This record gives sequence, C-alpha cells and structure tokens, in this order.
Amino acid sequence: MHFSPSAALFVLVSSVTAKQCLNITVPVSISARNGVFNIPTLQGNADATTFAQNLTSIRGNFTQEALLGYATVAGTYDISVKFCKPDRENGTNPTVQVLTHGLGFDKTYWDLPFNDYNYSYIDVAVDQYGFCTLSIDRLGEGNSSKADPLSVLQAPAEMSALYELTMMLRNGTLPNVPQAFSKIVHVGHSFGAALSYLLAIEHPTASDGLILTGFSQNASFLSATVASWDSKLARLNQPLRFGNISNAAVSEALSPLSNLTERIASSLAPYNVTSGEIMQYLQTTDIGDLLAGLQPTQLPKMADLPTGYLTWTDAGSNQFAFLLPEFFDPSILQFAESSKFPYTLGELLTIGGIPLMAPMFKGPVQILTGRQDAIYCGGDCLATGDPALASIPAKSQMAFPMARTFEAYIQPDTAHAINLHYNSTGASNVIQRFLTREGLAPS
Repeated sequence: MHFSPSAALFVLVSSVTAKQCLNITVPVSISARNGVFNIPTLQGNADATTFAQNLTSIRGNFTQEALLGYATVAGTYDISVKFCKPDRENGTNPTVQVLTHGLGFDKTYWDLPFNDYNYSYIDVAVDQYGFCTLSIDRLGEGNSSKADPLSVLQAPAEMSALYELTMMLRNGTLPNVPQAFSKIVHVGHSFGAALSYLLAIEHPTASDGLILTGFSQNASFLSATVASWDSKLARLNQPLRFGNISNAAVSEALSPLSNLTERIASSLAPYNVTSGEIMQYLQTTDIGDLLAGLQPTQLPKMADLPTGYLTWTDAGSNQFAFLLPEFFDPSILQFAESSKFPYTLGELLTIGGIPLMAPMFKGPVQILTGRQDAIYCGGDCLATGDPALASIPAKSQMAFPMARTFEAYIQPDTAHAINLHYNSTGASNVIQRFLTREGLAPS
C-alpha cells in the first residue's frame, strides 16, 4: 500500500499480523439541515437533570416545543477512522464495511481492547471472512473534531459526515486507501444504526447493504433509558478525561486520602464492612468516574468539553442500559464505564426525528438486536403481544418495502451493547454469514 507523504494526515500502521490497519484523520466537509433549539446553556448537573425531565415528560413533545426552526450547518471537520484489510487479499472485488458506533462509545466498540481483543468484531469480519472495514469516530467523539453539542452535533450533521466518507470509499478518494469500492455495507450500532438508516433514506444508493444492530423502531422505551442514565455534565462526571483538570492536580488533592480503602475498612470494621465491599462502592458509583483517567491510558482525552456534552452517572446506569447480568464478564463493566464517551443535547433531541420509512433502499437489510435489549425492546424483543409478529425489530420490515431481503435476528442472552457480551463473536458471525448469503462477500 502506498502512503502519500504530502497528505495532511496522521497515519499509524497497526502491528497486528492477521490484518493490516491504518488510523487516519480525514478532513470531511459536511452540510446538513439541523434543528435550531431554544435550550439554555447548561450550567451544572441540576440543569442536566432538568433537561432529562423535560425530554422524558409525557405532557408533550419537548423536542417540538424547543424547536425554533431549521438552519443549514456547514463546515470541515477532521474525522478519525481506522481502515483494516486482510493481511492477504483474495480476489479483485473487495467489500468494505463502514462501522458506526452508538452513544457512549467510540470506534473501539468494533475492536474492543479488552481481554486481548477476544470481543473484536473487526477480527471476525477481516480475519475470518476477508472483509475490509472502516470504523469511524462519529463527528464530535473520540479523536474526531469536537463541535457545538447543541447546534451541530445532531443526527443530520453526523449522517452528512458518514455520507461523505462513504463517497470517498466509493470514488477511491479516501486518503491513503487507494481503492474504489463497488461494494459498501453500512453496519451501525444503536445511534450509529439510526445514522446508517437515515443514510439509506436520504441517499438510498450510497449503500449496498444495511446491518442495523441494537436497533428497532419502537421508541417506547427511550424515555426510561434517558431516565435511568441520570445524566450529568461529562466534564463534571469524568473531569480528568472531559474537563480541564490535570492528573497532577487530582493526585495532589487526593494525597491526603492515600490508602483510602484500608482506612475506611479499619473505621468500619466493627460493622463487618470489608475492604472488598468498599472497593466495589468506589468502583460502581460516580466516585469511580471521578477517578477515571488518573492512570495512563490510550483513550482519547476529550478535554474541556462544553456543558452540552453529557454522560450517564455510573456503572449501575451503564449496566441497566447496556448489559445483561450473568452474560458479561464483570470486569468488562468497569472497563466500559472508565472508557465511556459522552453524548450530546443535539443527539438526544434528534434521535427521535428520523423518518419511519426508507422507501427507495433496495439492498439487503439485517437487524440484529439482543433479545434482552432494554433500550429498543424494553428487556424482551420477543414480547410483541402479537402472535403474528416474531419480534419487535421484525416490525421494521415494513420500513423497507423495496429491500431485496429483510431479516430480523434476535441474539440470545444479550442486551443492548452486543459487542460487550460473552457471545459477541457469535453475533459477529451471524452478520458475516448474512452478507455472504446476499452476495456481498469479497470476491
């Protein structure tokens, strides 16, 4: 592969031997019709709670109440992507999967650096099936450019960035990837699935196949999810990663509290409270979030974020929304909480505004959702209340009247964050087999 010395990009070659990967920063020009919302600047966590109360209230449609009109948002932003291809490419007609993460994650959702990458979706797609992948940090997240969390970071603008990257792949103009792809599949998780779905609505020929994971069109449970998050300002919840405080300052502030666990355990010894119980408290409450980033890490440091970037409170909120008890490694919860990423006011206000139909999309569609998904199925995707309807995600078939194939697959023993469960690679294999059956495998 040729690397252009003149490209204004940061490129890193992965050391993984089974696949070749590049981390690339791509300048992307977007243009989108975003909403203009009358939302006061959040000053503290109480304002975040007030916003959530308004958003989830059944008294009316808060999004419509706050909407003043629409405006075109345009600009050029750096989007961080990782392109992977097989170590040995077979054939001359490769297929690339464009991987878009959901709220609370970055692109490592698809190549999880946990337990020696044993949960990696990319490893399955690239190493076992020979696909190429392009995983992206959505606009405003991870190593991509930050932007105004209310006026810019909304579904239309983020979809615009996804479309522009897709066209670069289609035309062979993605920097440092000298390949024009005739077969492009979009794989999204949660909000990333919603963006992929919106792409198929606005640009029905941009994608050759859709894989929507952690997804349904039943929005009945979104309010319960937002309520369970007990949203906080990201800069206050994890100040070392998202605020403007330094590790040295925190270390100095905490120095009087050295050996905190042992000291608390000693004080509480008469009450039979163990050091293990104290450690669990420190890890699973927002105290653990306060300390996130204190140790050296490879995670992007999204420092000094505006107050319109939010995050859920703690590990308990994380588990409630994303994980199924007994079917995930307990240590992955601490990993996920300490490495979480924020969501924005604009995203929460626009996730429900995506049209219900993709009438012109003609490619194959697979929805793959965990049976116990709380966000889109209320905890049981098979509880339809209709004997003729196999699952809640299956109802989305009517949204794709022109699709060549539609399949709704319910992954057992799995909640919303599919790639964090024990059987994650089983779900990854289901997707690759579907694409192969549909003639979208590399050839």
